[in-house]
Amino acid sequence: MIRPTVVARLRVVTDYDDICQLKYRYLRTLDTKAWDDFEACFLPEATGDYNGLVFADRAALVTYMRENLGEGLITMHQVHHPEITIEGDEATARWYLQDKVIVEAFRFMLEGAAFYTDRYVRTPDGWRVAHTGYRRTFELTYDLDDMPSLKVSGPGVHTHT
Repeated sequence: MIRPTVVARLRVVTDYDDICQLKYRYLRTLDTKAWDDFEACFLPEATGDYNGLVFADRAALVTYMRENLGEGLITMHQVHHPEITIEGDEATARWYLQDKVIVEAFRFMLEGAAFYTDRYVRTPDGWRVAHTGYRRTFELTYDLDDMPSLKVSGPGVHTHT
């Protein structure tokens, strides 16, 4: 017979992994602009606060991302060092973010780092984001014309010679 403490610990480990998978899916769908899958990461009433850019619900957040991070923008979002606390059907997490945004049409690039602070809720369909947001630790911006040897290739472009 498996002891109840082992079952409880297994549940925490499974929940931890599921929350990590949700955050990674959030980032992948953001960077690949898979907006329906991105939207599915959130509760309908989810809120967001990206360093003062505030969203009251999922619809506002997803609409903003769809309209402002669409074609012509290359993004890379990576998180690591998760600190996740699970209490029943709710959880909180802090993640260290590294990101890059390239807008070749405006000859612009941004690199930065931040700490995400998220809240999650377990639903019948799995964990979902109830709130997400970050506070920047730094941002670097570049004029791509100041980097004469820089070549930008977007998704699907063959880069091997």
